[in-house]
Formats: sequence, structure tokens, C-alpha cells
Amino acid sequence: MKNKLPALIVLIIIILFVAIPVLKNNKKAVGIVETGIETLAENLDTVWAIDFLPNGKMIFTERPGRVNIYDFDKKEKLVIAEIPITEIAESGLLGIAVDPEFEENNLIYLYYTYEDSNGIYNRVSRFILKDNKLIDEKVLLDKIPAARFHDGGRIKFGPDGLLYVTIGDATNPSTAQDTNSIAGKILRINKDGSIPKGNPFENLVYSYGHRNPQGIAWNSEKNIFYAAEHGPSRMDEVNIIQKGKNYGWPATCDELSNFENPIRCYTEFTLAPSGIAFHNSNLYVAGLRGTQLRKITLAEDGKTIIGEEELFSDLGRIREVVAHDGYLYIGTSNYDGRGIPKKGDDKITRIKLD
Repeated sequence: MKNKLPALIVLIIIILFVAIPVLKNNKKAVGIVETGIETLAENLDTVWAIDFLPNGKMIFTERPGRVNIYDFDKKEKLVIAEIPITEIAESGLLGIAVDPEFEENNLIYLYYTYEDSNGIYNRVSRFILKDNKLIDEKVLLDKIPAARFHDGGRIKFGPDGLLYVTIGDATNPSTAQDTNSIAGKILRINKDGSIPKGNPFENLVYSYGHRNPQGIAWNSEKNIFYAAEHGPSRMDEVNIIQKGKNYGWPATCDELSNFENPIRCYTEFTLAPSGIAFHNSNLYVAGLRGTQLRKITLAEDGKTIIGEEELFSDLGRIREVVAHDGYLYIGTSNYDGRGIPKKGDDKITRIKLD
């Protein structure tokens, strides 16, 4: 019996060593069905945006220029395009969106940075997906102001079937208040790049006074449009976006009076929010510098915060989060020049939602 005691003690220590982190993760994942995160794709470089095709396959971007499709049945990733981009600091291949009528037109939309003899710019283009290749690029919106920082880059289709595009101020704050400039704005455009009827300034601008918005999502049931954007050294915002409204920048969210106030102003730490997703009265906000996923629980009105918690702070810089078909998909950007890559980075993981 005496000989068995040391081995038993070692076994107990090992069990505790393994169990404590698991219990800790269980605490972090309150409200999520499974605490185990499933890794879908790894050894990536700066995952930026994720969307889904009607056949269930996942399509996503890596900032150096790769567009990929992930097949869940085969558990394989296929590169379908390498876009010639300019990657400087925060610029490169950013947003992606699948056309709501993809089954009829096979259209995919991208937001990316390029360079010509006059400097660097961003653009929104659409492509046809055919035989696992992106072909026939058509530029919809060109010469979008670009810079090393504040390039915006999120594109998504809204419930109205129109394309929404987030544009950063390209490090020129004054442009955010100029409704004749597309910098520092959220745009609403038709699928051919034209101006939709009902836009508030008879141009592409939908809302203004933004610094660097990188996340948009909708509560379709209540017709509420959410956006997240970076503030300067803290002062990150989660806003409810309304047509034609001014969100204040270069005024920060702790000093707004004559502008739209955010539902959350992060004065206490820097979250650096990027992608956001809405599911079952919860808003999930990806944090880059905050290295976490933020879960914001909303009241029945969809506008009042009644709870908030930190999830999955062990993944590093989280760039993208998407709620789709009962799962929450999370993409990391630890290779973006500001993270500390771990083995297998960057990754796309998922977890079952309630």
C-alpha cells in the first residue's frame, strides 16, 4: 500500500492539473451549449472575414490575399483565389460577402487594398465563383481612402438585400464629419455599386462620424442594426446604426452630446472590436487587443444591455465572429503583426450555440 501512495498522489495531481483549466473554461462559456471548441482550419495567416455558401460550405479571407473554401464533409480547405493586394499594417484582403441570390448568380464580394502610381486605395469588387475559382472581377467602388491604419473593411448584406460597407477614416479624422466623403462612414450600396433609393444624402453614405468600424450585424426580427468600431486608446464603441445619423468622431464616446451615443463605450480597457454577431438576444463582439470574445446580453427591446461577460480569452487576437446554423464561428488574427502566434495559428474554430 505504501508503494502505491506516491503513484496515487501523482495521479491526483495530474487530474487536478487537467480539470482546473476545463472548469475555468466552463465558467467562461456560460450560455453556450458545449464548452469544447472545435478547430476547423489552422495554420492560417490573419483570418479576416467569414461567410457561408448555400451548399453549407464556409468561405473566408486571409489578409495576405487568399480566399478559401472549407468543406465540412471532407474537412478540407481549398484556396480558390489569391488576390493581388497591398498589405501594409492593417490593410490587405479584408471583408467578404456572399450574394443573397448566390444560387442564381454565383456572386462573391470582396473588400481589399491595392496600390497604383498615386498611392494606396481600397476597393469593393464582385466576382463570379465558378469551378472553385473566382473569376470576372467587376469593381463596384474604387479609390476608397486607404492608409496604414483605419481601413474599415467589413462588408455584409443587410435584411433589405443591400450591401453595407464599413469605411475607416484612413487616419484623417476630419473626413468622418464630411458627408460628401466616404471616409469614416458606413455605406449602403446596390449590388451593382449604384446608389440605393432612400439613402439620406443622395450618395452612398448611410451613417457618418465613424473612426474605424469593423463589425456590423442585425437583429432582423426587430430591425436593429449594430456596429462596433475602434476608438483611440480605449473609447471603443458598440452602436445602434440609424440612417443619416452622426456618431461623433473625432469626438470620442465619453464626450458625446450632440451626437448618437453608443450602447457601450469601453472607457475602462481597450477591446479593439472587429467582427460582431447577433444570436438570441446576445451580441458577440470580437476583441483584438482585448484578446477575447465579448458577450453582450440585451433586453427584450434589443437596445438595453442587461449583462456582459468575457469569453475565450485564450485564443489571442479575435478578428471575426459569425453566428450561423446553430454555431458560433471564431477567426483569429495572431499573425497580423500585433499578436503572439501559438502553435497552429491562425485558426477558425466553432462552438455550439444554445
